[in-house]
Amino acid sequence: MNRQQLINNHALDILRTPKKPHTVPKALTKEEAQQVMDQSSELQDDTWVGLRDQAVLLLLYGCGLRISEALDLNQEDAPRKGQDFLRVKGKRNKERLVPVLPIIIDAIESYQASCPFAKDQNAPLFFGVKGKRLSPRIIQLQTQKLRGLLGLPESATPHALRHSFATHLLSNGGDLRAIQELLGHNSLSTTQRYTDVDADELLKVYDKAHPSAKK
Repeated sequence: MNRQQLINNHALDILRTPKKPHTVPKALTKEEAQQVMDQSSELQDDTWVGLRDQAVLLLLYGCGLRISEALDLNQEDAPRKGQDFLRVKGKRNKERLVPVLPIIIDAIESYQASCPFAKDQNAPLFFGVKGKRLSPRIIQLQTQKLRGLLGLPESATPHALRHSFATHLLSNGGDLRAIQELLGHNSLSTTQRYTDVDADELLKVYDKAHPSAKK
């Protein structure tokens, strides 16, 4: 068995252990994810609602948040310019810090500036049109509309954006345990099921990073 076959088999073993049925959606391509980000603000008649949807989806793809984590954020949790991390409360109230990109901060600030509702510190960060905390169902419906507009598969859901965040990080050489921390997973095996990267991508990472590949 040659080197590539050995690496190939090892890479697949890592991703398939433990052997459990896949329960996560297929990741979007980087191009598809970018289309969703670009078009997400164009589906609403009210400008502030479109900006809201774009900010939420950017948090899912840019920070790897669960939709519940994004919509549970309050005004006091909103990232500010010069802030590198966002504090997120995940399952079982476990807190974690995730890096936040300037483009995400800009999107949130643009939404906040146009939102008509009072922004007390304990108020929701993301409002529905009636001034209450935004329901996940609204974002799910908007993503469904985007699928139709962009010709994306049914697997393109809000949760698929979180899955895409992890998959794209790993395909670009991200460390699996670091991705585990970013996603807020207790178990590495859970993260492995989220990072369904093909063997060719893993070979590229190996050749780039492994000491023996540089000899």
